[in-house]
Amino acid sequence: MPPKRQRPREAPALVAFGRQMRRMREAKGIKQETIAHLTNMSVAQVSRIENGKRRASRSFTETVDDHLEAGGALITLWNDLNKDGHPVPVWFDWPKIEADAAMLVSWEPMLITGLAQTRDYASALLRGNKEAVDVRLSRQSILTRDDEKDAPILSLLIDEQALYRQVGDAETMKGQLEHLIDLSMLPNVTVQVVLGNGEHDGNSGGFMVATMDDRSEVAYVETAIRALTTDDPADLSVLARTLVALRSRTLTEEMSRELIRKVVQEKWT
Repeated sequence: MPPKRQRPREAPALVAFGRQMRRMREAKGIKQETIAHLTNMSVAQVSRIENGKRRASRSFTETVDDHLEAGGALITLWNDLNKDGHPVPVWFDWPKIEADAAMLVSWEPMLITGLAQTRDYASALLRGNKEAVDVRLSRQSILTRDDEKDAPILSLLIDEQALYRQVGDAETMKGQLEHLIDLSMLPNVTVQVVLGNGEHDGNSGGFMVATMDDRSEVAYVETAIRALTTDDPADLSVLARTLVALRSRTLTEEMSRELIRKVVQEKWT
């Protein structure tokens, strides 16, 4: 589950790249709208790159360098800032991304994901750490908020095995599955069960993909060592293919509710 982690407001490497790109663009009298059109991005995304708030991909840099007739200067700068092969920064403040997202798609093998956990279920997983449980549950407020920003659309892909894998006692599991059914009734939440038989790409680990208002995407990916966040197009492409594989194995919303109710009655009641 996402740790509560603070991110510096700006990464020096990204600020350096963005400022240099802006100087080159303005020197040529070229508008951000032109760069956005050339790179198939929104103006807001280009602005975020120039303000040091978003990483530029190598392909983006090559296209801009060519259009600005920079003679490879922008590419050289990008290479210098990414000389270890890994663009920086390699993580975002995920709770902030999650709260600002317009849409979230979640997959978690074997367990119910944090945004859908009850207090008892989360407490069992976190070994009774009340502070950690409170932090996790506080994230769920985005699903029912009624303020200046609409609640995000949430698509929960639930592993069938998570319905049967005991966390806490039987009462905890009963409450958790009934909570899933309640969540599925919210207008902005979709709950679908992914059938658990056989092998599929989702077995490699859980992840969540956030789509922002400007249609950009950031993903949170769980690994055996630590979680990471990424907006790298290559990473997002892999996750998109995984989602296609997962969705080919999902039950409809109503069939998912029926299965969850059946498991509650036959396994946890």
